[in-house]
Amino acid sequence: MVMERTAQSVSRFFSLRKKKQKEKKKQKDWAFPEELCRRFTLAEISAATQCFDQTLRIDTGDFSTAYKGRIKVHGDEDGKDVAIKRLSKAGMGAFRAEVQLLCQLRHPNLISLIGFCQENGECIIVYDYVPNGTLSDYLFDPSNIKNKDPFPLTWKQRLKICIGAARAIHYLHAGIKHAVIHRNVKCSNVLLDQNLVPKLSGFALSKMGPPVLSNVLINDPVYAMSRQLTEKFDVFSFGMVLLEVLCAKSVSREILECGERGETFPAMIDPFLMGKVAPDCLKKFMNIAVRCQRWTGAERPTMGEVQVELECALELQESADAVKQLKELGTGASTSLAPLPAHDMEDYTYENLSFSEINETFCNRYLRESFSTDEAASVDSIASLDSTQGTLQIFLVSYIPLYVN
Repeated sequence: MVMERTAQSVSRFFSLRKKKQKEKKKQKDWAFPEELCRRFTLAEISAATQCFDQTLRIDTGDFSTAYKGRIKVHGDEDGKDVAIKRLSKAGMGAFRAEVQLLCQLRHPNLISLIGFCQENGECIIVYDYVPNGTLSDYLFDPSNIKNKDPFPLTWKQRLKICIGAARAIHYLHAGIKHAVIHRNVKCSNVLLDQNLVPKLSGFALSKMGPPVLSNVLINDPVYAMSRQLTEKFDVFSFGMVLLEVLCAKSVSREILECGERGETFPAMIDPFLMGKVAPDCLKKFMNIAVRCQRWTGAERPTMGEVQVELECALELQESADAVKQLKELGTGASTSLAPLPAHDMEDYTYENLSFSEINETFCNRYLRESFSTDEAASVDSIASLDSTQGTLQIFLVSYIPLYVN
């Protein structure tokens, strides 16, 4: 009996020792170079957020809450403004993967990771603070914007934001050793800094290299045909972003409702933009959006091609604006005069522009079999899900194509 108890005690001793060794090894695996990713203590995070004061809350999702904070980084005595995302238990599954991924990524149009905290059951990620909110705020809910301009985003501002976002996604697909599929490209994940430079965020679903497929992705038309999830999934989602940028309407609700009422382009374009977009630029932009929505991945452009063509669209707009301004100022006017604001210039007309292709893609095709009220409600509920569970783009890829003949 004594020998049996002794054996049990020895077994427990070595079991506890082995467990502690595993924990130490796990902590060592989490070690990152200090210049890439810093581990903060919970005390530092608590001080930065004033114990997670609700007045500092900047965003609330189903699986996380984000706070604005101020924290010392790399010996900066004054500290810097940061965004601190505190994950709920349901959102902790993707925590480590997101931190490990973001610490390897550096691009001017990607959100910058500063560090993380994992202590006492808390999982927290610290990012650079981006002061102007999200692109979706500017397009769909300008009341959320504290310091918004008297006019909505101009067309050239929107184009530049789209170009920046395209550059970020192209970098993920082709600019690093192992391609990253973002899998959550949408307007609410495009943040805008003080100069309206876009910063792509929302990496909880992202995968580096061969992705592990989620059940919610099995109806992606690309995956259904090839049994492989590719970067063309992000291209499809980006096509939806382009549509929302042009219309200032959410795909999940407003654009579908417009289609149900029989509205088509150009009536669906944001009224603020009507007549401000040069015809050649609008034609190019619509062509890009349509091609991003092709049925198979092979038919869709790469994000590098999307970026180049959006840059071409911006050049077309700037050239058309310059020609039109010279005409309005008179042929003898000095070219050194300051450009007229876009809202003060005479409107462009679209009499010779065909909208049949974009109407077929975004209106007729998706509404060939209309959504019922219950189905529309399900779109809204899925659109509100956090990225760890599902996204609007995943839903659109897996659900809307089912209505295509």
